[in-house]
Amino acid sequence: MTFFARTVRTVVIAGTVVTSGVAAATLASTALSTGVNAQSASSIVVQGNRRIEADTVRSYFSTGPGEPLSAARVDEAIKAMYATGLFRDVRVSRQGGRLVVTVVENDVINRVVFEGNRRLKTEQLTNEIESRPRGTFSRATVQSDVQRLYDVYRRTGRYDVEIVPKTIQQPNGRMDLVFEINEGKKASVRAINFVGNNNFGRQRLLDVMSTGETGLFSWLRSNDVYDADRLNADQEALRRLYLRSGYVDMRVVSARADFDRAANAFTVTIEIEEGPQYRIGTVDVQSNIRDVDGAVLRRIVRTSPGGVYNVELVDKSLEDVTLEVARRGYAFAQVRPRGERDPSTLTVNLVYVVEEGPRVYVERINIRGNTRTQDRVVRREFDMAEGDAYNRVLVDRAERRLKNLGFFKNVKITTEPGSAADRVIVNVDVEDQPTGQFSISGGYSTSDGFIAEASVEERNFLGRGQFVRLGGTFGQRTQGLNFSFTEPYLLDYRLSGGFDLFWRHTSVSNYQSYASTSYGGTLRLGVPITENFAIQARYTAMSQRITLRQDLTNCYTGYNGNLRQYTLANGTVQNFQQGDPSIPAGAVDNGPLYNVGGVPSLTNPGGAALFGCLDDGEASAALRAIDGRSRFISMLGYSLIYSNLDRAINPSQGVFAELRQDVAGIGGDAKFVRTTGELRYYHDLTNDWILMLRGQAGNIFGWGSTKPNGGKLDSIDQFFMGPELVRGFQTAGIGPRDFATAGMAGRLPDAVGGTSYWGASAEVTFPITFLPKDFGMRGALYADAGAVWGYNSVTGLQTGGGVLPVNLNDPSGRSSADHVVRSSVGVGLLWNSPFGPIRFDYSFVLSKAQWDRTQFFRFSGGTRF
Repeated sequence: MTFFARTVRTVVIAGTVVTSGVAAATLASTALSTGVNAQSASSIVVQGNRRIEADTVRSYFSTGPGEPLSAARVDEAIKAMYATGLFRDVRVSRQGGRLVVTVVENDVINRVVFEGNRRLKTEQLTNEIESRPRGTFSRATVQSDVQRLYDVYRRTGRYDVEIVPKTIQQPNGRMDLVFEINEGKKASVRAINFVGNNNFGRQRLLDVMSTGETGLFSWLRSNDVYDADRLNADQEALRRLYLRSGYVDMRVVSARADFDRAANAFTVTIEIEEGPQYRIGTVDVQSNIRDVDGAVLRRIVRTSPGGVYNVELVDKSLEDVTLEVARRGYAFAQVRPRGERDPSTLTVNLVYVVEEGPRVYVERINIRGNTRTQDRVVRREFDMAEGDAYNRVLVDRAERRLKNLGFFKNVKITTEPGSAADRVIVNVDVEDQPTGQFSISGGYSTSDGFIAEASVEERNFLGRGQFVRLGGTFGQRTQGLNFSFTEPYLLDYRLSGGFDLFWRHTSVSNYQSYASTSYGGTLRLGVPITENFAIQARYTAMSQRITLRQDLTNCYTGYNGNLRQYTLANGTVQNFQQGDPSIPAGAVDNGPLYNVGGVPSLTNPGGAALFGCLDDGEASAALRAIDGRSRFISMLGYSLIYSNLDRAINPSQGVFAELRQDVAGIGGDAKFVRTTGELRYYHDLTNDWILMLRGQAGNIFGWGSTKPNGGKLDSIDQFFMGPELVRGFQTAGIGPRDFATAGMAGRLPDAVGGTSYWGASAEVTFPITFLPKDFGMRGALYADAGAVWGYNSVTGLQTGGGVLPVNLNDPSGRSSADHVVRSSVGVGLLWNSPFGPIRFDYSFVLSKAQWDRTQFFRFSGGTRF
């Protein structure tokens, strides 16, 4: 049934009902005009009523004392009876000097049934309609209900839905009301077109919109369904994007959605008028409060002359000045920006005006709509409470915080007058949304091989705003378990506290010759200093055990003879050096082993030499010194974190900086101070070409006495760097190496770690314009440089067969612990696939050391669902 046909039918039915009432009233007026004046309500005869009392019907015709029942009064009574919805028909006639009212009552609804609703639950549809079981059936109400159901389905993107109301008669004046629903398919957004966007590319505008286009992977997402409310929110997101970039005259001229009924799809066209880009001219703070110096407040304003106008910096400046003035004792002060545009110079002169506001207090804060989240989780985002001074800037700040929590689908804060002129009531309307997540991830990386991860997390645990996560990693060379808990408001203060528990095991691979097992926990405490700057303190306690393969530790033990094979009492087979006293009693000697192509063999095909302990390679003394030893590490640390990124994922503007320092030796077996730092800068060059500059550095030094085998650090505590520093190199492919055991069985020298490193990167990511946005692909060009140097660990290991040295010098005599700059350039492909983020990098190494291990192609990725 077409929308036009349904509309015509609705109008005809409604018109019929109204016409019937008018006609009945007109006929009654004509028939009774000659004799009705002599009648009174008490002489009225009621016929046809089954459930409704006759006196109830007569009451509609009641008149005042001594007042006759006129024709006009009868007309009013008939209309009032129709308006109740209790009657399907009302007729008035005169019989033998009496007034006879004949009624046909509407049936009572026995039950309301929905048929064909698979996408929307019956409970949801029931809440939208007015027709109810045991209520009176009304055609007008049913038609209104049908329209409401259409609206509900359209909000979910189903515009070709068909809804037909039907009735099934039951005994005793009852009926079943059935809504037959053909839900149809969702109306998609076929295309989003922009007109007038000269300074931002189409891709950049689409990135800030929550509405997406239908494409290849639409079956995995839902944002390509047309939603008028979402499109309205997208217009505001576009406006904010332009205002952050200085386009203060920008406006959305129109946002038109054209529906193609045959294709059941919308084409959205958004016309934009950008205007010129403005910069900030002058910045001043004008204080109209006697004891508040505007020059002092000027120092905390975030906008500066010459910079591009940014509405977010203006908003944050308002907050900072408001809080500072409140701290000085002026809780009712108001701060408002005044901008004077100069089109000739394309500048905006900003003045922050500080003045005493009206003395208005918060009478009450009402939290409504939170069916799961506790009230206190909402209230703690406000910097004011009942009885405090009302300040609109602080209310806007609380609204932004609540939206950033991610707990609510919608957040809206309104005010209404309180019980007195100086009182205001703040109403916070929220709508809870799911915050739990079960995920299964899988992927592959060139260092860890195939890996899978399963996790369960809840960002609003029990409605308390707490974060809980339990995860497990199961990989080709890595396994692990972890549990995290975070309380964002510890003891009801704006302090985050939490703990982490972990267990992790890594196996021997091409990138490391040892297996590692570690477990422990971390206590965390975070203190936000400002909106952008925070400090985090932590304490970590962990146990770690390093295990080398037996064939890499069977030399330099004092029994460096040939290998022989033995069968132990439990039936297992194991190789020992001849004369090794650790051979279990009762082991059966199967004979000597021969070197057959580098593999030990009991049979000698002819000409093979006996297999010696060096034939299968040997691990570095730096690693053998901790082989099989469990280490307990106890350390305190802190982090200084600054971030003003425009968004946490895929940022395009802003700075992120972090300084970390950990001190081990608060008990335990390790004593060191490790310091690392990272700085990232993002800038949108043009049309979604994003520049990222990154710098990183680190240093570690041991404290306390020198270890028996030399140095003050265990080798594995030092820095092992690779593609995370300079792409184009293997994991642990950069830095000092031990050449003492290199060449044995063709082994390359072991990486033993460095005490210092630095790295610098420049990367530009850009949209691949000839591919649809739905593919989620971006290109990248990058250049990296860095170095790892220094060594402060084992110099030689005393064994039963002598000293196994650590030799950092390559065959040419150059120390691998020297400062050598490595550099590379490359191209990358970033794919935000439906299976998770995937990245491909191909690098060209420009400079390296002779002993470095390179890896030109690197791939990593995974999925979450």
